[in-house]
Amino acid sequence: MRVLLSGYYGKGNGGDEALLATLLQMLPEHVTPVVLSGNPQETQHRYHVEVGDRMAPLSVIQALRSSDAFIWGGGSLIQDITSSISPFYYGSLMALAQKMKLKTVAWAQGIGPLKRSLTRSLARNTYSNCTKVSVRDRASAALLSDWQIPFILAPDPVWALESKPVPGLWDLPAPRVAVTLRSHPQLTQMRLANLTRALVDFQKATQTFILLLPFQKSEDLSIAETIQPQLADVSKIMCLEDPQLLKGVYRGVEMAIGMRLHSLIMAASEGCRCFALSYDPKVNRLMEDLDMPGWDLASLPDDANLIGKTWIEHYANGNPLSPEKIQFLIDRALIHREVLSQALA
Repeated sequence: MRVLLSGYYGKGNGGDEALLATLLQMLPEHVTPVVLSGNPQETQHRYHVEVGDRMAPLSVIQALRSSDAFIWGGGSLIQDITSSISPFYYGSLMALAQKMKLKTVAWAQGIGPLKRSLTRSLARNTYSNCTKVSVRDRASAALLSDWQIPFILAPDPVWALESKPVPGLWDLPAPRVAVTLRSHPQLTQMRLANLTRALVDFQKATQTFILLLPFQKSEDLSIAETIQPQLADVSKIMCLEDPQLLKGVYRGVEMAIGMRLHSLIMAASEGCRCFALSYDPKVNRLMEDLDMPGWDLASLPDDANLIGKTWIEHYANGNPLSPEKIQFLIDRALIHREVLSQALA
């Protein structure tokens, strides 16, 4: 069975690459995946799969015609906060696949926010015509319930992604703390300056080694490069493209401070203490589900001293998830694999 996979792949985003890696890991053995990518060569090289150019209409239509099924491959594809065009791109592909009578799966979705009535209508129509739908959070489940669309709810599949050991990680000074910040309108210059001052104070108090871990170079690297000179001898910028290596970093880290959803999921799944800086409702949902400490960026304290002291307190006295809780979440995340087995039988 040939199955076409569509998501925000090949764009250098560690979270979306982690979803793709997990999806490929969970596909039934009889499936031949074909991945629509923004960087087909890189995707083919990394995952050893057939690829198509996600922005080449002829290539996409040919891929659909030669496939038996179509999968939205996880994450916040259908939302109109960061892009009003994105949901129409993904929605059009799903609608076309349904018109061509392919089996269609909306897999591990984080739906919304949906502010526009047109986007909501598109979402409702496409989800209602799917063969199977799985979602990763309660807010998405509530939306589908309101629309009377059947679904399966399970934690984000990246909980179950297999990690790889990172060459050279254990040669770096310990203990280590990983920090992932991304560019966003709410991360103003003043807030970044306060976070940087707090991080310097935190490092001095804890004598930790700071790993600055960009998840998407285009969004994160410049911020890491702004912070790193303030921590010149006690930090390192670590750029990793392979999502299994990204997750592997957290095997050797005591605590993670993160904006990105999947930086926090990867860290929590490897037994790190986590502190969230939320820029998006999906991060707030994770904080609520795991009782994870953190702040919305919009309400970040103005006092760098207070931020630093809060981090020091969490480093000293905060608790990671228990091994039992981690295993429970991994086992639950594997429900997304069952969804694929049922839909693609």
